[in-house]
Amino acid sequence: MATDFKSIPIIDIGPLLAKCDDPKMGQDPGVAQVVKQLDQACKEAGFFYVKGHGIPETLLKEAKNLTRKFFELPYEEKTKIKMTADKGYRGYQRIGENITKGVPDIHEAIDCYKEVKPGMYGDLGKPMEGCNQWPTNPPNFKLLMEEYISLCTELSKNIMRGIALALGGSPYEFEGERAGDAFWVMRLIGYPGSCNDIGCGAHTDYGLLTLVNQDDDINALQVRNLSGEWISAPPVPGTFVCNIGDMLKIYSNGLYESTLHQVTNSAPKYRVCIAYFYETNFDAAVEPLDICKQRTGGAKKFGRAVYGEHLVSKVQTNFVY
Repeated sequence: MATDFKSIPIIDIGPLLAKCDDPKMGQDPGVAQVVKQLDQACKEAGFFYVKGHGIPETLLKEAKNLTRKFFELPYEEKTKIKMTADKGYRGYQRIGENITKGVPDIHEAIDCYKEVKPGMYGDLGKPMEGCNQWPTNPPNFKLLMEEYISLCTELSKNIMRGIALALGGSPYEFEGERAGDAFWVMRLIGYPGSCNDIGCGAHTDYGLLTLVNQDDDINALQVRNLSGEWISAPPVPGTFVCNIGDMLKIYSNGLYESTLHQVTNSAPKYRVCIAYFYETNFDAAVEPLDICKQRTGGAKKFGRAVYGEHLVSKVQTNFVY
């Protein structure tokens, strides 16, 4: 249900986080205001910034700094953690190895996923089995990124409690069998400067919620509105840019849109971006919530989807080696 939005709202989620463990949080006036803003942003744009999120700005910057240091290493050093199918699609990919709708993207990346142990999800999870490949250079990379992932996971869970209230449900709609054991994906991405080619082609995200930590001084992320215009999502220091994914679009029965977005870095400087994706349980069967069907005329607009199948189908067609 995206609209002809011209800008992306900034939401202070501090009041939501202050009450996030209270089952009656929806009755709090401060929380109710945040919920209203989340609902409007998800309906109109599918994108919003969050401030007041509680993750130290020093950590946001250090994660980007370490990522930049890794991408500055010689190619031979970076390929020590080269991504392959037998590594569960985890690790480093050079520029042009990521494919969006058949076109090579002009970025390099490290891809990380929640660890999947052999047999954990049967045949469904087999392609994603493996552990993340963390570089040993720069030092402390693994330690810092695992802290970053832990904080983003907790933050995403709490934002999803606000979104659950916005949809008219209990705060815990997206826990238990839906996302009580949430899968996650993280991409550490580097975009060469002065590049008018598409750094990352137009796409939607796969899961529930994405948190994007982008360089403070480079304007590259663009979001498409209903008229097909590309609206800039400029960096706002200390915030995350958030957007909803395909699984939340299904759960909401189309009330919320997983909006197309792309990246073009025409700035002279190399751009670093860390995208954290909060997903459902890997084996969750996703279909419209009853509360959302009631709000959209009673009919189910989307069939059932299994998140792990959706992810694997994307992963297996997104890369060349």
